[in-house]
Amino acid sequence: MKKLNIIKIGGNIIDDELQLEAFIVALAALNEPFILVHGGGKLATDLAIDLNIPQKMIDGRRVTNAQTLKIATMVYAGFINKNIVALLQKYHRNSIGLSGADANVIQAIKRNSKPIDFGLVGDVTSDSVNIVFLKQLVQLGITPVISAIMHDGNGQLLNTNADSIANAVAVSLSQSFDTQLIYCFEKNGVLYKPQDDDAVIPLLDWELFQELKSKGVISKGMLPKLENCFQALQRKVGKISIINAKNIKGYINNKTHEGTTIQ
Repeated sequence: MKKLNIIKIGGNIIDDELQLEAFIVALAALNEPFILVHGGGKLATDLAIDLNIPQKMIDGRRVTNAQTLKIATMVYAGFINKNIVALLQKYHRNSIGLSGADANVIQAIKRNSKPIDFGLVGDVTSDSVNIVFLKQLVQLGITPVISAIMHDGNGQLLNTNADSIANAVAVSLSQSFDTQLIYCFEKNGVLYKPQDDDAVIPLLDWELFQELKSKGVISKGMLPKLENCFQALQRKVGKISIINAKNIKGYINNKTHEGTTIQ
Protein backbone atom coordinates (compact mmCIF):
# COMPACT_ATOMS: atom_id res chain seq x y z
CA MET A 1 0.00 0.00 0.00
CA LYS A 2 1.05 3.59 -0.61
CA LYS A 3 2.58 5.32 2.40
CA LEU A 4 0.65 8.13 4.10
CA ASN A 5 1.98 10.21 6.97
CA ILE A 6 -0.46 11.49 9.58
CA ILE A 7 1.34 14.35 11.29
CA LYS A 8 0.11 16.19 14.36
CA ILE A 9 1.69 19.50 15.28
CA GLY A 10 1.17 21.12 18.65
CA GLY A 11 2.88 22.56 21.68
CA ASN A 12 4.84 25.78 21.52
CA ILE A 13 5.52 25.37 17.78
CA ILE A 14 2.03 26.67 17.04
CA ASP A 15 2.74 29.84 19.03
CA ASP A 16 6.12 30.62 17.47
CA GLU A 17 5.90 32.15 13.99
CA LEU A 18 9.51 31.32 13.06
CA GLN A 19 9.38 27.72 14.29
CA LEU A 20 6.01 27.13 12.67
CA GLU A 21 7.17 28.45 9.32
CA ALA A 22 10.36 26.37 9.47
CA PHE A 23 8.22 23.31 10.15
CA ILE A 24 5.92 24.12 7.23
CA VAL A 25 8.91 24.62 4.91
CA ALA A 26 10.11 21.11 5.80
CA LEU A 27 6.65 19.61 5.29
CA ALA A 28 6.11 21.32 1.95
CA ALA A 29 9.34 19.79 0.65
CA LEU A 30 8.31 16.20 1.45
CA ASN A 31 7.88 13.85 -1.48
CA GLU A 32 5.34 11.75 0.42
CA PRO A 33 1.67 12.60 0.98
CA PHE A 34 0.56 13.64 4.44
CA ILE A 35 -2.41 14.84 6.43
CA LEU A 36 -1.70 17.52 9.04
CA VAL A 37 -3.68 17.73 12.28
CA HIS A 38 -3.10 20.66 14.59
CA GLY A 39 -3.98 21.81 18.06
CA GLY A 40 -4.34 25.36 19.29
CA GLY A 41 -1.25 26.20 21.26
CA LYS A 42 -1.65 28.89 23.89
CA LEU A 43 -3.45 31.43 21.73
CA ALA A 44 -6.95 30.31 22.77
CA THR A 45 -5.99 30.46 26.44
CA ASP A 46 -4.39 33.89 26.05
CA LEU A 47 -7.45 35.24 24.24
CA ALA A 48 -9.77 33.83 26.89
CA ILE A 49 -7.72 35.53 29.60
CA ASP A 50 -7.86 38.82 27.69
CA LEU A 51 -11.65 38.46 27.57
CA ASN A 52 -11.84 37.51 31.28
CA ILE A 53 -13.17 34.03 30.51
CA PRO A 54 -11.78 31.57 33.10
CA GLN A 55 -10.08 28.45 31.72
CA LYS A 56 -9.84 25.06 33.40
CA MET A 57 -7.63 22.11 32.46
CA ILE A 58 -7.95 18.56 33.83
CA ASP A 59 -5.20 16.03 33.03
CA GLY A 60 -4.08 18.08 30.05
CA ARG A 61 -7.57 18.44 28.60
CA ARG A 62 -9.54 21.69 28.37
CA VAL A 63 -12.96 22.05 30.00
CA THR A 64 -15.08 23.78 27.35
CA ASN A 65 -18.16 25.87 28.10
CA ALA A 66 -20.13 27.79 25.47
CA GLN A 67 -17.89 30.86 25.65
CA THR A 68 -14.71 28.83 25.48
CA LEU A 69 -16.07 26.91 22.48
CA LYS A 70 -16.55 30.17 20.58
CA ILE A 71 -12.95 31.15 21.28
CA ALA A 72 -11.62 27.70 20.39
CA THR A 73 -13.54 27.72 17.10
CA MET A 74 -12.29 31.18 16.15
CA VAL A 75 -8.70 30.31 17.03
CA TYR A 76 -8.39 26.65 15.99
CA ALA A 77 -10.67 26.39 12.94
CA GLY A 78 -10.14 30.03 12.03
CA PHE A 79 -6.85 31.82 12.51
CA ILE A 80 -4.46 28.92 13.16
CA ASN A 81 -5.94 26.63 10.53
CA LYS A 82 -5.94 29.24 7.78
CA ASN A 83 -2.51 30.52 8.76
CA ILE A 84 -1.07 27.02 8.33
CA VAL A 85 -2.85 26.57 4.99
CA ALA A 86 -1.55 29.93 3.79
CA LEU A 87 2.01 28.95 4.72
CA LEU A 88 1.71 25.63 2.89
CA GLN A 89 0.42 27.48 -0.16
CA LYS A 90 3.34 29.90 0.11
CA TYR A 91 5.68 26.94 -0.28
CA HIS A 92 3.70 25.40 -3.13
CA ARG A 93 1.93 22.62 -1.22
CA ASN A 94 -1.72 22.77 -2.27
CA SER A 95 -3.80 22.40 0.89
CA ILE A 96 -7.29 22.72 2.29
CA GLY A 97 -8.22 23.65 5.85
CA LEU A 98 -10.96 21.65 7.52
CA SER A 99 -12.94 21.44 10.71
CA GLY A 100 -14.84 18.24 11.37
CA ALA A 101 -18.01 19.87 10.05
CA ASP A 102 -16.51 20.69 6.63
CA ALA A 103 -17.60 17.99 4.15
CA ASN A 104 -18.65 16.03 7.26
CA VAL A 105 -15.02 14.98 7.46
CA ILE A 106 -15.16 13.86 11.10
CA GLN A 107 -18.09 13.60 13.49
CA ALA A 108 -17.67 13.49 17.25
CA ILE A 109 -19.81 12.33 20.15
CA LYS A 110 -20.17 14.63 23.15
CA ARG A 111 -18.14 13.19 26.00
CA ASN A 112 -20.10 11.70 28.88
CA SER A 113 -20.34 14.10 31.82
CA LYS A 114 -19.33 11.35 34.25
CA PRO A 115 -16.97 10.99 35.99
CA ILE A 116 -15.76 14.43 34.82
CA ASP A 117 -17.86 16.99 32.95
CA PHE A 118 -15.63 18.48 30.26
CA GLY A 119 -18.51 20.46 28.78
CA LEU A 120 -18.74 20.85 25.00
CA VAL A 121 -15.98 18.37 24.28
CA GLY A 122 -16.19 15.58 21.74
CA ASP A 123 -14.64 12.16 21.34
CA VAL A 124 -13.87 10.55 17.99
CA THR A 125 -13.18 7.05 16.76
CA SER A 126 -11.91 5.70 13.46
CA ASP A 127 -15.55 5.08 12.52
CA SER A 128 -16.12 8.86 12.80
CA VAL A 129 -13.85 9.66 9.84
CA ASN A 130 -15.05 10.32 6.30
CA ILE A 131 -12.48 8.00 4.73
CA VAL A 132 -13.73 8.41 1.15
CA PHE A 133 -13.39 12.20 1.19
CA LEU A 134 -9.92 12.23 2.74
CA LYS A 135 -8.75 9.58 0.26
CA GLN A 136 -10.05 11.69 -2.61
CA LEU A 137 -8.13 14.73 -1.39
CA VAL A 138 -4.91 12.76 -0.99
CA GLN A 139 -5.31 11.19 -4.43
CA LEU A 140 -5.85 14.65 -5.93
CA GLY A 141 -2.60 15.83 -4.37
CA ILE A 142 -4.37 18.15 -1.93
CA THR A 143 -3.09 18.16 1.64
CA PRO A 144 -5.85 18.18 4.30
CA VAL A 145 -5.12 20.40 7.34
CA ILE A 146 -7.52 19.41 10.12
CA SER A 147 -8.28 21.55 13.15
CA ALA A 148 -9.50 20.32 16.54
CA ILE A 149 -13.10 21.53 16.10
CA MET A 150 -15.50 18.69 15.30
CA HIS A 151 -19.31 18.45 15.07
CA ASP A 152 -21.93 15.98 16.25
CA GLY A 153 -24.08 15.83 13.10
CA ASN A 154 -26.88 17.74 14.85
CA GLY A 155 -25.53 21.27 14.52
CA GLN A 156 -23.36 21.28 17.62
CA LEU A 157 -19.64 22.07 17.38
CA LEU A 158 -17.39 20.26 19.85
CA ASN A 159 -13.85 20.96 21.02
CA THR A 160 -11.88 17.77 20.50
CA ASN A 161 -8.40 16.66 21.47
CA ALA A 162 -6.12 16.97 18.42
CA ASP A 163 -4.09 13.92 19.44
CA SER A 164 -7.29 11.85 19.40
CA ILE A 165 -8.16 13.21 15.96
CA ALA A 166 -4.76 12.26 14.56
CA ASN A 167 -5.17 8.81 16.07
CA ALA A 168 -8.62 8.32 14.50
CA VAL A 169 -7.46 9.53 11.07
CA ALA A 170 -4.40 7.25 11.12
CA VAL A 171 -6.42 4.21 12.16
CA SER A 172 -9.23 4.80 9.65
CA LEU A 173 -6.87 5.32 6.71
CA SER A 174 -4.69 2.32 7.64
CA GLN A 175 -7.28 0.30 5.71
CA SER A 176 -6.16 1.99 2.49
CA PHE A 177 -2.62 3.23 3.16
CA ASP A 178 0.51 2.24 5.03
CA THR A 179 -0.03 4.89 7.71
CA GLN A 180 2.66 6.38 9.91
CA LEU A 181 1.54 8.53 12.83
CA ILE A 182 3.95 11.25 13.95
CA TYR A 183 3.38 13.63 16.85
CA CYS A 184 5.55 16.75 16.58
CA PHE A 185 6.24 19.39 19.20
CA GLU A 186 9.14 21.36 20.69
CA LYS A 187 10.64 18.55 22.80
CA ASN A 188 12.97 15.83 21.52
CA GLY A 189 10.53 13.05 22.39
CA VAL A 190 9.14 11.51 25.56
CA LEU A 191 11.56 12.37 28.35
CA TYR A 192 12.67 10.59 31.52
CA LYS A 193 13.20 14.06 32.99
CA PRO A 194 10.77 16.69 31.65
CA GLN A 195 13.31 19.50 32.02
CA ASP A 196 16.16 17.61 30.32
CA ASP A 197 15.72 17.60 26.53
CA ASP A 198 18.50 15.02 26.18
CA ALA A 199 16.81 12.47 28.46
CA VAL A 200 14.84 10.92 25.59
CA ILE A 201 13.15 7.53 25.93
CA PRO A 202 13.99 5.98 22.53
CA LEU A 203 11.53 3.06 22.78
CA LEU A 204 8.38 3.09 24.87
CA ASP A 205 6.15 0.06 25.36
CA TRP A 206 2.97 -0.29 27.39
CA GLU A 207 4.69 -1.74 30.46
CA LEU A 208 7.24 1.07 30.67
CA PHE A 209 4.51 3.64 30.07
CA GLN A 210 2.51 2.33 33.03
CA GLU A 211 5.60 2.33 35.22
CA LEU A 212 6.57 5.90 34.34
CA LYS A 213 2.97 7.08 34.71
CA SER A 214 2.73 5.61 38.22
CA LYS A 215 5.95 7.40 39.18
CA GLY A 216 4.70 10.71 37.81
CA VAL A 217 7.47 10.85 35.20
CA ILE A 218 4.80 10.98 32.48
CA SER A 219 1.90 13.24 33.39
CA LYS A 220 -0.43 16.05 32.33
CA GLY A 221 -0.72 16.63 28.58
CA MET A 222 1.60 13.76 27.68
CA LEU A 223 -0.84 11.22 29.16
CA PRO A 224 -3.65 11.57 26.57
CA LYS A 225 -1.05 11.77 23.78
CA LEU A 226 0.52 8.43 24.75
CA GLU A 227 -2.82 6.76 25.44
CA ASN A 228 -3.79 7.67 21.88
CA CYS A 229 -0.50 6.26 20.60
CA PHE A 230 -1.05 2.86 22.17
CA GLN A 231 -4.64 2.74 20.95
CA ALA A 232 -3.51 3.44 17.40
CA LEU A 233 -0.78 0.81 17.64
CA GLN A 234 -3.38 -1.80 18.57
CA ARG A 235 -5.43 -0.77 15.53
CA LYS A 236 -2.70 -1.58 12.97
CA VAL A 237 -1.10 1.83 12.42
CA GLY A 238 2.29 0.94 10.97
CA LYS A 239 4.59 3.17 13.03
CA ILE A 240 4.05 5.76 15.75
CA SER A 241 6.61 8.30 16.89
CA ILE A 242 6.91 11.43 19.00
CA ILE A 243 9.62 13.76 17.74
CA ASN A 244 10.91 17.31 17.71
CA ALA A 245 9.19 19.23 14.92
CA LYS A 246 12.55 20.43 13.57
CA ASN A 247 13.45 16.81 12.73
CA ILE A 248 10.38 16.01 10.63
CA LYS A 249 12.01 16.05 7.20
CA GLY A 250 14.98 13.92 8.22
CA TYR A 251 12.74 11.52 10.13
CA ILE A 252 10.41 10.84 7.23
CA ASN A 253 13.35 10.51 4.84
CA ASN A 254 14.96 8.01 7.26
CA LYS A 255 18.00 10.24 7.76
CA THR A 256 17.44 10.58 11.51
CA HIS A 257 16.00 8.23 14.13
CA GLU A 258 15.76 10.73 16.95
CA GLY A 259 12.70 10.88 19.16
CA THR A 260 10.54 8.23 20.81
CA THR A 261 9.10 5.23 19.00
CA ILE A 262 5.99 3.68 20.51
CA GLN A 263 6.02 -0.11 20.36
